[in-house]
Amino acid sequence: MKQDSPLPAPGAPLQHYISGAPFDLQSVEAMTQEQSKVFQASQLRLMWWKFRKHRLALISGIFLAVLYSGILICEFLAPYNLHSRNMDYIYAPPQHVHLFHNGEFVGPFVYGRQMTLDMDTLKRNYIENHDDVQRLRFFCQGDTYRFWGLIEGDRHFVCPAENGQLFLAGTDRLGRDVLSRMIYGARISLTIGLVGISFSFLLGIVIGGLAGYHGGIFDLIVQRIIEVLQSIPSIPLWLALAAIMPITWSPILIYFGITVILGLLDWTGLARAVRSKLLALREEDYVLAAQLMGAGSSRIIRRHLIPGFMSHLIATATLSIPGMILGETALSFLGLGLRAPITSWGILLTEARSVSVIAFYPWLLLPMLPVILVIMAFNFLGDGLRDAADPYK
Repeated sequence: MKQDSPLPAPGAPLQHYISGAPFDLQSVEAMTQEQSKVFQASQLRLMWWKFRKHRLALISGIFLAVLYSGILICEFLAPYNLHSRNMDYIYAPPQHVHLFHNGEFVGPFVYGRQMTLDMDTLKRNYIENHDDVQRLRFFCQGDTYRFWGLIEGDRHFVCPAENGQLFLAGTDRLGRDVLSRMIYGARISLTIGLVGISFSFLLGIVIGGLAGYHGGIFDLIVQRIIEVLQSIPSIPLWLALAAIMPITWSPILIYFGITVILGLLDWTGLARAVRSKLLALREEDYVLAAQLMGAGSSRIIRRHLIPGFMSHLIATATLSIPGMILGETALSFLGLGLRAPITSWGILLTEARSVSVIAFYPWLLLPMLPVILVIMAFNFLGDGLRDAADPYK
């Protein structure tokens, strides 16, 4: 039986056994391959791994990426030009795409239709002619357009058959294709949220950050201004700000004017949130260390304080963008926002302001569908980004 080593005598120095091999920080001898992968991963990679586990957020992100990519080529994706009129098909209901005709595979096609007028109600009735098979054309020549208003073109992703019709979402009172106008309207409705949130975040982070970091009389003045702005009812404030814009302005100026209005209405909530966070974080030791090293206020706020609640900012942004899209839709629907010839989802919904129109032509409410889907996608994406912004929790 092996005896234990004798204890050192009282007062004798303890013996230390130290390895002479150099210390390797990346050593993985005591870690598995999976543990080593996590140990060596960057913070961005950890955020991506955590975001990927949120399935709804991942699907929503892909959906929004497809939509925002589509607005770059909306002229190509739309079957018709934005202003093309089909006077023989006014208030035509949506057509259905078929693949089989009389039991045989034909490919994507629609049936031709004939219009009859009900003399009692003056309603146009469209009857499908099952003998008129109109096959769809892809990557084809169709209505001419100016790509982004600069380059002439006539190529489309999908077109109706020669001398045929293709109204997948119906037509409006002027015979214009609703689907094509929805695709064009996405360019305005989706970008106004991004531009507006950039303006709102600039005001909210700068004003709220300075108020929370410095405090004092500046904080007092900012809080009173925010309280006054938040106490004004939103609709009268919209009316007042929209009335400021002259009717002689061009559509582009009106677009940026509406963006500025939405940004002015949205920055107050973010400024208060930033102020409350900075009031708590400015007492941390690393802030004092940065001050002792001579860092200025802007650097401390930008490099040390704002990253501390980046997850909150991400969640706020993803909730504010759909709020601005809804704001533009509401303003345009009420006739206070964008005006023709600009096309947005809110302007398209103005066609359905009459109860009789909704009763007879319910497809004019279809522009409401992308608004709902985009808002839900931004909310799911915000949940996933908020969780992934702090991958160590």
